[in-house]
Amino acid sequence: MTLNLTKNQRLRTTTQFRLCYDGGVRSGDDHLLVFVRNNDTTTSRLGVSVSKKHGNAVARNRKKRLLREAFRLSQHKLPPGVDFVLVPRQRSDSSLADFAESLVRLASKLGRRLELAQNTADTEQTS
Repeated sequence: MTLNLTKNQRLRTTTQFRLCYDGGVRSGDDHLLVFVRNNDTTTSRLGVSVSKKHGNAVARNRKKRLLREAFRLSQHKLPPGVDFVLVPRQRSDSSLADFAESLVRLASKLGRRLELAQNTADTEQTS
């Protein structure tokens, strides 16, 4: 298993981000807000959104790098076939370990919610 983050593992268009925001579920904690959506593939994909409220370009890019690295290191613990959009909270003391821990915890919680929503949708279609 490789831990590289390939181009196929990135959300790259506005439409992909919008689908995740509008059609998925979300959860958050002190460090991170996570939006997830099933993507009907076996690969999990990542999108990162850091607003200008987080500081100048240097500060925003550092948060993006930390979030991508947290995803890369934790991807084997995350559910497959899910799109993730990560939005950091406005804290200056969040570290790579904080982001990685939050991501794994929130992803497992949201994975259960996605399964429940999928099962509910399946039973409604068969009725």
